[in-house]
Amino acid sequence: MPKDRKTLQLTDPKGLRAYAHPIRLTLMGLLRRSGPLTATQAGERIGESAASCSFHLRQLAKYGLVEEAGGGRGRERPWRATAVTTEWPAGGPTPEAAEAGAMLSRVVVEHYFEQAIGWLDRRREEPSDWAEKAVVSDHVVYLTAAELDEIGARMRALLDPYLDRNEDADARPEGSRPVSYIQLGFPLDEE
Repeated sequence: MPKDRKTLQLTDPKGLRAYAHPIRLTLMGLLRRSGPLTATQAGERIGESAASCSFHLRQLAKYGLVEEAGGGRGRERPWRATAVTTEWPAGGPTPEAAEAGAMLSRVVVEHYFEQAIGWLDRRREEPSDWAEKAVVSDHVVYLTAAELDEIGARMRALLDPYLDRNEDADARPEGSRPVSYIQLGFPLDEE
């Protein structure tokens, strides 16, 4: 995958709000894991109709989050994610952008924690090597804002070498599975 396709910076308030839809988040995750898919294929995998997926893919395309991958027509044309990750500013250049970014952040965190609860619910059914290797931990440390930023950058750098596997199935080692690695670092309420 070309290096310039790794991260998309999303700053448009309308784009931030468009991305903050549960079906669109699910579609983005699916396209990032499985590569190009048609609306029909995506719908079969996530339990939505092809028409619904087609609509949501077109909405994502309006804001540069997905693009046509070439070939096919109508609902049978394949779509792909334009980047492996998406970032948006915490504040934003305008109050509208800040509000939209905050809403998207909330929806994304809720989406990831729903996935985490699903993992916990099915953990006993998983092979022991996967059940025991999953990471559920937390650490409270005293940091400056600059140190928190540095830790985030170092974690992204640790995961970066594995991102190409999302679109290149041949690069995936035998026995690999898609793994959600959620990174949260935030100051606690001191009270």
